[in-house]
This record gives sequence, structure tokens and C-alpha cells, in this order.
Amino acid sequence: MFEQDRAWPAFDYLRREEPVYWNPEPPPNKGFWAVTRHADIVAVDRDPETFTSEKFVNLEELDEETMEIRRSMLETDGPRHHALRRLLVRDFGTTTLKGYESFLRGLTRATVEAALRHKEFDFVSEVSADFPIQVLARMLDVPEHHTGRLIAWGNRMIGNTDPDYADVLLDSPESNKYRHLPFRSPAALEVFEYGRELARQRRGRSGQDLVSKLVNQMPEDGVPLSQRDFDNYFLLLVIAGNETTRHAISHSMLALINNPDQMRLLQDRPELIPQAVEEFLRWASPVYHFRRTATRDVELHGKHIRAGDKVVMWFASGNRDEEVFTDPYRFDVTRHPNDHVTFGKGSPHFCLGNKLARMEIRIMFETLLPRIKRMELAGDVSYVRSNFIHGVKKMPVRVTLA
Repeated sequence: MFEQDRAWPAFDYLRREEPVYWNPEPPPNKGFWAVTRHADIVAVDRDPETFTSEKFVNLEELDEETMEIRRSMLETDGPRHHALRRLLVRDFGTTTLKGYESFLRGLTRATVEAALRHKEFDFVSEVSADFPIQVLARMLDVPEHHTGRLIAWGNRMIGNTDPDYADVLLDSPESNKYRHLPFRSPAALEVFEYGRELARQRRGRSGQDLVSKLVNQMPEDGVPLSQRDFDNYFLLLVIAGNETTRHAISHSMLALINNPDQMRLLQDRPELIPQAVEEFLRWASPVYHFRRTATRDVELHGKHIRAGDKVVMWFASGNRDEEVFTDPYRFDVTRHPNDHVTFGKGSPHFCLGNKLARMEIRIMFETLLPRIKRMELAGDVSYVRSNFIHGVKKMPVRVTLA
């Protein structure tokens, strides 16, 4: 498991001494190559012909049948990946998102005002978890009172190695019963059932929500979505539309609390917030890694990677690479340029929702920071027990209003 206090020194060592490092794992796993330098991460991510996503993007060992059952857009390369991505690409584009800005500002004000009625509150539950899930509910066109279950489903699946969240822990013998489900989580069944009911209601109608587009549009390659394709696409939206932005907002606020000079700078000069968002994303690195699989024998930093080997891009390490970022452990909201790899970089798998995430984070801090004089921790911060998601579970804060 990923240990919060030991991660960064380990990455520093690997970048310096073993930038492509073979990490052995006990059977039945086979180990993986850890790629930790920014330039190498970008090179791997941009080369799907040599480093494919088709063999899965996390560290699990899966047989071919299970991979096919669980395959989503993330585990698809080439023309099919492009066609699946194109189904919703306009919904996450600049033009469409401009139409959301007024809604987002109103939603953000409501979230912030509700939280600031209290002198002390948990920042995660009251602000950073509440906000992006409301946006997702709008895009899915589902009732606001459904957001609690959407959050819970994301927690239970992404937190499959955290006893506070998981129905069945990933490394437990019981999880084998759920090996055909994403994250080996029984919660996936509930997400599938929910999505299928939405699809039943929207099929054949003219709705403009994400579900309507998935069930009523033909992919550009002429291959319609199967039930399994829809299930996995819908589940991906539920997770991606909630988890990463939520954790990025939490880590960003924590960094501002720990660096009050940076908070004051943004309060005095709010025009810096759009630029600061890039530092927020670099600093937070909400997804630690993604895996690829070598399709052929290849050399990288003098290491012989064999066809079939797992190759893991540690985005969190790339975002602290001293060859790219001057003083990378300094939180600097004026940092420019800021060539982070939080969303991937130049890859066919570059995060589809990156513009929405940037907008959500920007509007949140443009709304929140003028309302507060200061914010401080009112207790211990707890993190999701995961080597995949850099997540914050609880962050009690005490606030003094402006």
C-alpha cells in the first residue's frame, strides 16, 4: 500500500538512481516496471503502440475473460477508443462548458455558504465532495437527492483497499467472487442497475444529458455500445466525475492552509487563481499512477522491458521531478510554466474531463477565498488507504470569515 509519509522520498530516490525500476511482487502477481521521471512518463503515455492500455490500467493480474468483461474506454486503444471518446467529447469541450459557468457559480455559492454557516466543519464532506457530485448529477440529469449514493458508490469502489470504505477488501479471498466487477466491488452492481434504469428511461428520446447521448448515438466506428460497454462507460463517468476533482480541491485547500502566504496572495490578487489551478493540480496529483503493458521488447534507460511486462507511470513522481519543476516541494501559486502530468500529457488517453475539472476548481476558489479571512486545521487529516488515488477522507477545519 501507498504510505503518505514515505512516498515522496521513495520517488526522489527512484528518479535519481533507478528511473525505470523493476518492482517484484509476490505470486500470483508478476511485478511491474516503475517509471518515475517526467520525460519517461510522457514518452510511455504517448506511445500506445508500444505501451498498450488494452491489458488493463491498474495493477491487478486479470485473465483474458475478466479483462473483456471489465473493459472500459480506459482499457481501449486505437480507433475504438477514439470512437468511444468522441461520443461525449463535445460535452466536455470549451464551448459546452461555457454554458455551465453560471450554473457552476450558483452551485458553488450555495455549497460555500452552507459550509460557512459553521465555524468548524469537515471540508471534504461539506465542500469538496458535495460540489463536483452536484455537477455530475446535472450532466447525468438525475435528481439532486441522488448525489449521496453517487458519492458512496465512488467511495466503495475507489476505496477498495480502505477498510472504512470497501465492502470487500481487494486483497481478501472473498474479493475473488467479484473479480468480474470493476474494482472487485459489489457496489459496481448497484451502479450498473442505476445506469440501466436511466438508459431505459432515456432510450429513443431527445435528451441532451450524458446518458441519453450514450444510448441514442452511434459511435463513429459504426459499432454500437453493448450492454457491457454502456455499463462500464456509465460507471467510469460516476467515478471520474467525482473522485479526482474532489480530492484535488481537498489537497489544494490543505496546501493553502499550510502555506498561508500563498492563500493571502490569491486573496489579494484573485486574477492569479486560473494560473494557481495548475499548481493545485500538480501538487494534488489525485491519481498516483496508471499502468500500461509492453507490446514488444523495448529498452528504456538501459533496462530491457519484455513484451507482456507491466509498465506503471507514476504521475505523482513526475509532478515532483526536479528536472522539470524548480524546487518541486515548494507550493507556488505563481509557478509558470507548470508542465504537470496530472491529466496525462499528449496521450490519446488525456483526461476527457480536464477542462471541466479546471473550471470547477477555479470557480470554487474564486468563490471561497474572498469569503474567508483564514482557515486552519481543527483536527487530523485522514487519507484514503490506496496506492491508486491520492485521496483525503476527512479534513476538519476552523474558519474565520472575512
